[in-house]
Amino acid sequence: MPEITCREALNQALREEMERDPAVFIMGEDVGLYEGSFKVSRGLLARFGERRVLDTPIAEAGIVGMACGAAMAGLRPIAEMMTVNFAIVAMDQIMNHAAVIPYMFGGQVKVPLTIRAPGGAGHQLGAQHSHTLDALFMHCPGVRVVVPSVPADAKGLLKSAIRSDDPVLFLEHEGLYAVKGEVPDKEHTVALGVADVKRQGRDITLIAVSRMVYVCLETAETLAAEGIEAEVVDLRCLNPLDMVTVLKSVAKTHRAVTVEESWLTGGWGGEVAARIMEDAFDSLDGPVLRVGGADVPMPYAQNLEKAAIPDVAQVVARVRELL
Repeated sequence: MPEITCREALNQALREEMERDPAVFIMGEDVGLYEGSFKVSRGLLARFGERRVLDTPIAEAGIVGMACGAAMAGLRPIAEMMTVNFAIVAMDQIMNHAAVIPYMFGGQVKVPLTIRAPGGAGHQLGAQHSHTLDALFMHCPGVRVVVPSVPADAKGLLKSAIRSDDPVLFLEHEGLYAVKGEVPDKEHTVALGVADVKRQGRDITLIAVSRMVYVCLETAETLAAEGIEAEVVDLRCLNPLDMVTVLKSVAKTHRAVTVEESWLTGGWGGEVAARIMEDAFDSLDGPVLRVGGADVPMPYAQNLEKAAIPDVAQVVARVRELL
């Protein structure tokens, strides 16, 4: 299999789905002529033209509102938010419209809308461009929440998101665009709502998404030097949430730590921990512990930003508490 970056994998998914289905189109700020803030839509304007790659004004509510209407009318729009923080401007369109219209119309109307949104910290972009808001969208029934880590998953999940008849928040970490990995060069999709065990282990389960998957894998390498074998579960999606894979892992290791970049208070780790406690209590040899981002607006100063983001040392410390 060829090795490509996450950016290239996403670009392949967009191009292939636009070639496969003429109902698919892209809209957002600087997605056309500039080819996207992170160059994910590179070459698409030249290939498909301005009727299918639409540069929009700086108006997130308008972008998502128009995309929602287009989806209701039978198209498959892909709306790009320049950063996930800006999706907050479109919360009414996401939560009060796209998420609930299929329910309110009794299933007679579908909203096959994909909203791509880069996010995450580590680039000194300040508090309005650096947050991780996956738990916020997870709290909204009716919206699928996809959070890939490796390039193959990014491509496969994006293709599945575009083909889904449900509205999907597709959350990309800005720090992963340049990460390389093997990606199948043939048709490749990954089903929504199926977690993946990225590393097998016997002593403890580390549960993560997006960039924290890499933190957990590095943690597992550190622990392995001490004779501790950690299993790393990449949820890949927060809605649908694959607890079957999580519970199967916990039944084997008897211990679990959730690791997320989003704020610890109210984060998705608390939901996963509660479900483990409810459904696998007898398998546990200790409490489910959590690691999360600091409960502060993301600092601009490099040293403070670094302190606000979970790292290997924090995860290792929590594992040692359990062991």
